[in-house]
Amino acid sequence: MNERAALECLATERAELKSLTYEELTALVDEPRSKWVTGSDGRKYQLEIQVFWDSKESRNLRVMLSVDDGGWRAFIPLTDSFIVSPS
Repeated sequence: MNERAALECLATERAELKSLTYEELTALVDEPRSKWVTGSDGRKYQLEIQVFWDSKESRNLRVMLSVDDGGWRAFIPLTDSFIVSPS
Protein backbone atom coordinates (compact mmCIF):
# COMPACT_ATOMS: atom_id res chain seq x y z
CA MET A 1 0.00 0.00 0.00
CA ASN A 2 1.25 3.44 -0.90
CA GLU A 3 0.88 5.21 2.45
CA ARG A 4 1.16 8.67 0.94
CA ALA A 5 -1.70 8.02 -1.50
CA ALA A 6 -3.77 6.36 1.25
CA LEU A 7 -3.25 9.34 3.57
CA GLU A 8 -4.34 11.67 0.77
CA CYS A 9 -7.55 9.64 0.47
CA LEU A 10 -8.10 10.00 4.22
CA ALA A 11 -7.48 13.74 4.09
CA THR A 12 -9.92 14.22 1.22
CA GLU A 13 -12.66 12.25 2.98
CA ARG A 14 -11.96 14.03 6.27
CA ALA A 15 -12.42 17.41 4.58
CA GLU A 16 -15.72 16.28 3.08
CA LEU A 17 -16.99 15.01 6.43
CA LYS A 18 -15.87 18.17 8.25
CA SER A 19 -17.98 20.21 5.83
CA LEU A 20 -21.14 18.44 7.05
CA THR A 21 -23.27 19.99 9.75
CA TYR A 22 -23.63 18.46 13.19
CA GLU A 23 -27.18 17.42 12.27
CA GLU A 24 -25.98 15.71 9.08
CA LEU A 25 -23.33 13.82 11.03
CA THR A 26 -25.85 12.82 13.69
CA ALA A 27 -27.82 11.05 10.97
CA LEU A 28 -24.75 8.84 10.38
CA VAL A 29 -24.47 7.63 14.01
CA ASP A 30 -24.25 3.84 14.16
CA GLU A 31 -24.46 3.62 10.35
CA PRO A 32 -20.94 2.53 9.32
CA ARG A 33 -20.15 3.12 5.67
CA SER A 34 -17.44 1.96 3.34
CA LYS A 35 -16.50 2.86 -0.18
CA TRP A 36 -13.71 2.33 -2.65
CA VAL A 37 -11.80 5.33 -3.95
CA THR A 38 -8.94 5.72 -6.39
CA GLY A 39 -5.77 7.16 -4.92
CA SER A 40 -3.33 9.52 -6.60
CA ASP A 41 -1.25 6.47 -7.47
CA GLY A 42 -4.13 4.96 -9.49
CA ARG A 43 -4.74 2.15 -6.98
CA LYS A 44 -8.04 1.41 -5.24
CA TYR A 45 -8.37 2.04 -1.51
CA GLN A 46 -11.20 1.12 0.82
CA LEU A 47 -12.40 3.90 3.12
CA GLU A 48 -14.48 3.11 6.17
CA ILE A 49 -16.37 5.80 8.05
CA GLN A 50 -17.97 5.44 11.47
CA VAL A 51 -19.77 8.10 13.47
CA PHE A 52 -20.63 7.43 17.11
CA TRP A 53 -21.27 9.25 20.36
CA ASP A 54 -17.99 10.18 21.97
CA SER A 55 -19.92 11.47 24.95
CA LYS A 56 -23.68 11.21 25.20
CA GLU A 57 -23.66 13.70 28.07
CA SER A 58 -21.98 16.45 26.07
CA ARG A 59 -23.52 15.20 22.79
CA ASN A 60 -20.09 15.14 21.14
CA LEU A 61 -19.70 12.96 18.07
CA ARG A 62 -16.54 11.11 17.10
CA VAL A 63 -15.96 10.61 13.40
CA MET A 64 -13.50 7.81 12.69
CA LEU A 65 -12.00 7.05 9.29
CA SER A 66 -9.80 4.20 8.17
CA VAL A 67 -8.21 3.28 4.86
CA ASP A 68 -6.58 0.15 3.49
CA ASP A 69 -5.87 -1.45 0.14
CA GLY A 70 -7.87 -4.62 0.75
CA GLY A 71 -4.74 -6.69 1.34
CA TRP A 72 -3.04 -7.58 4.60
CA ARG A 73 -3.16 -3.90 5.51
CA ALA A 74 -6.89 -4.34 6.19
CA PHE A 75 -5.80 -5.80 9.56
CA ILE A 76 -3.81 -2.64 10.38
CA PRO A 77 -5.43 0.23 8.44
CA LEU A 78 -4.33 3.84 8.55
CA THR A 79 -6.80 5.81 10.69
CA ASP A 80 -7.87 9.33 11.53
CA SER A 81 -10.61 10.79 13.68
CA PHE A 82 -12.06 14.04 14.91
CA ILE A 83 -14.71 15.18 17.37
CA VAL A 84 -17.65 17.44 16.57
CA SER A 85 -19.59 19.22 19.29
CA PRO A 86 -23.17 20.43 18.91
CA SER A 87 -22.11 24.07 19.33
